[in-house]
Amino acid sequence: MFESSRNWPKLALDPIERISETLFALIMVLTFTCSFSVAGAGREEVRELLMGALGCNVAWAIIDATFYLMGAFSVRGQGILKLKALTQASSPADAHKIITDALPPLVASVLSTADVEQMREKLTRITDVPLSPQLRRNDWLGGVVVFLIVVLATLPVLVPLAVIEKAKPALRVSNGIAIVMLFLTGYAFGRHAGHPPLAMGVSMVILGGAMVAVTISLGG
Repeated sequence: MFESSRNWPKLALDPIERISETLFALIMVLTFTCSFSVAGAGREEVRELLMGALGCNVAWAIIDATFYLMGAFSVRGQGILKLKALTQASSPADAHKIITDALPPLVASVLSTADVEQMREKLTRITDVPLSPQLRRNDWLGGVVVFLIVVLATLPVLVPLAVIEKAKPALRVSNGIAIVMLFLTGYAFGRHAGHPPLAMGVSMVILGGAMVAVTISLGG
């Protein structure tokens, strides 16, 4: 929390955030391809599907990137407020509570009072804190990365619809690619979350299919 009040360099998006954005893009495009009927469909219908799916994901990529920037702005503001509250605390005990509340519970549980006091002394000596939150270079870069992930993750699923002439095999290849991407997304998630990757990959395919089914049933 406190580090967000300063302009320290960090990755624009961590691996879990990138995986989540990829999953979001796949679910969005699958709601189009899985609700498309190939019976009697010609190239014109496939082209409409292609443009609709791509246009929808581009629009949601813009919205998702905007939400990311809003979140980054909020986090930076909260960091500034926390640091101000720390420096204005009426007692060391109040300051210690502010610090431990901002830390992960496991980390806070192993810190002694002396450790927290040392952190308080160092934090109160910070002087280059902005008066109000401002989006930094990494925040804008993160927004761009969110946009690109949502758009680019869509393309492998849509390419078969653009290059394969007949609608039925094109849709089968498209959905096959989406299933493989869901599995790979789950595999990567499992590795970063400390869960068996293969099991998580299979689970992500099932979860993704369920989310697509729910979205379609609700008219999404």
